[in-house]
Formats: sequence, C-alpha cells, structure tokens
Amino acid sequence: MKENLVLLGSTGSIGEQTLDIVRENPDRFEITTLTARSNWQRLAEQAREFGADSVVIADERFYEPLKETLKREPVKVYAGAEAVEQCCENGSVHTVVNALVGYAGLHPTVAALKTGKKLALANKESLVVGGDYVMRLSREKEAPILPIDSEHSAIFQCLMGEHAPIRRLIVTCSGGALRDLPREAMADVTPEQALRHPQWHMGAKITIDSATLVNKGFEVIEAHWLFGVGADRISVIVHPQSIVHSMVEFEDGAIKAQLGTPDMRMPISLALLFPQRAHRPSERFSFTDHPALTFAEVDREKFPALDIAYDCLQRGGTAACTMNGANEVAVAAFLGRRCRYPDIVGAIRHALEHASWCASPDLDDYAAADCEARALAGEFLHL
Repeated sequence: MKENLVLLGSTGSIGEQTLDIVRENPDRFEITTLTARSNWQRLAEQAREFGADSVVIADERFYEPLKETLKREPVKVYAGAEAVEQCCENGSVHTVVNALVGYAGLHPTVAALKTGKKLALANKESLVVGGDYVMRLSREKEAPILPIDSEHSAIFQCLMGEHAPIRRLIVTCSGGALRDLPREAMADVTPEQALRHPQWHMGAKITIDSATLVNKGFEVIEAHWLFGVGADRISVIVHPQSIVHSMVEFEDGAIKAQLGTPDMRMPISLALLFPQRAHRPSERFSFTDHPALTFAEVDREKFPALDIAYDCLQRGGTAACTMNGANEVAVAAFLGRRCRYPDIVGAIRHALEHASWCASPDLDDYAAADCEARALAGEFLHL
C-alpha cells in the first residue's frame, strides 16, 4: 500500500526536492495535500502532476486565482493558516513533511504530532521555538520525528545501532556566503553578497541565516531537542567543502561521520523511507574529486549570532522564540533593503534585552513571545 503524504511548503527548495523523491518512488508514495505560502501558479502545476486530493494556499489573497485555475481538476482548494493545520490532521495521511519556513511551521508540526503522524521535519523553527513542547508531544503520542536537515540527518545516521553514551555532537558548518569576507567588510554586506552560498542552493531566508550563522545556532538548538544532548556537548566546526554533514564522538574517543555530496535529496529520502534507504543510482561520491577535507574554528567575533543562540538554549523558556521572531523580521527587512546587515544581529539583541521571558511556555506563550519579538525588532529597525 502506498504511503499518503502531506507536503507543507511544496513550492520551496525542500518541497521541490521532496517531490523529486516521490517521482523516483511512484510505487511508495502518494501525495494527498500540497501547500504553499503564495506561489499559487507552481502549486497548481504540482497538484496536476501528482494528482493531489487537495491544495492549500496560506496567503488568502491567492485563493481565487488558484481555485479558478484548478476548477476543472478534481482538487479541493483551501486557503489560510488554519487550513494548513487542518490538512495535517487528515486521518488517511501517514506522513507529514514540514518544509515550511519560520515560525509558521510550529502549529502544523503540533497538529501532525497530536494525531500521531510520522513527521519528516525540515522546519527547524518548530524545535527552536517550541522544542520542549514539541518533543513532549512526540513522546506522548508516539509520533516519530525524522530530521531532514542534513546535519541532523547525519547525526541520526551516526547514532543508528549505537547504545554507547555520547561524548559530543559535532555539527559542521560551511561558513555561508561570507565565510572568507574580512571582518572589517561585514558592515557593508549587500543582500546579493549574502545570498551567494558557496555550496547549497536554498531559499533566500535560510541563505541569509546561513550567512549570519543564525541558522547554525538554530541547528545547535534543534540538535539539543532531537538528541537530548546539552549545549556544552554540542560543537560547531567550519567545514567549507560540506562533504562531512556532521559527526558524533563517543566516550571511547571514536568519532563517526556521515559523508556525501551536498544534496538534500539524500536526507529527504532517508526521512521518507526509513528504516530503508532509497535506491538512487545516479548518486555517486568520488573521494578523488575531493582530495582535501578541511576544518576550522568559527570566528565567533565575526559571527556573534552563534553564541547568542547558545545563550538562548541555556536560558530556555521563550528565549529562542524571541530570537527567532526578531530574526525573521530583520532578515525580511535586510532582503527588502530596509536595514543593513549588522542590524540583523542588532535587532535580535534588542529583542532579547527587552522582551519578557516565560520559563515554562505553552503554545499561547510562544505566540505572545513571537509577537512581542517582532514588535521589538520593528522598533529597533524603525519599520
């Protein structure tokens, strides 16, 4: 029997690559629902190709053109954030792939877990914002979370079959688009510079987060919640080639690493097919084509966001939620040329310094913290 999938964020980079895996495995998967934020034209094309039962466009302004385009197709059309959540609760669905960007992914994650679905998770903000809540829910409902982020997939693979205590998780970092830029030039970075990632082809928001290393800080927080390892035992190391996706060090000093080409289809396919692996004959790695794998410490003065994320993890509560909300506002402003590159970290710091803090938050507390963080970041940026 085919596995029914709901794919949240189908028109983004992870969404499109997830559909590549579905194309490669037509006997294994069937698309039930596709969702997108605003790209209704591409959403309609995908719905036709995969014979989706329903589609959801989160931005309600695009409901009418989407509905008109699909009026001759046997596809139900919905709109709005609530509809995105509701499609995750569908009783006929086995797996939800959450490839949404930002805080918007939290409530669909919760909806999927509450109904016991397997969750293939690319939306790291679900765990950054609400890690304690999400992981408790996963355990209570016995709903598995399979990581799609390449770093967390690598750690997951390194831990397969292991029963020994973990000494350290080693999260690798490409360094982003600004890795080799002199520290004195950082103040004048343009959106075009920050969007030129040397290894990965991703959406604009996550590419900027990679440039600031906010993304790497968020991955540290995500690793803490997924694997139950304290911040003091999670290291970040720069690995420009992006071949070693992450490592695990055990108490006897042994280190296991997962290597491969920088292609997100590999971790996506594992999350969907686990405990099996995909047959991808075109995927071949050549060590002779990559004779040098190098590693270096992160310049923490040049990239202060990494330590801010560690601090948020240590504080707990709503601290990381505040960081995320402020970052989302600041990155949008930077991409829209309404603030300078250093203002991204400036807005995060301002929000963390002035925001209220809740030690044991529920979903309403996360929502309040997110709203407050966005207002504080807007205040700092004069938006």
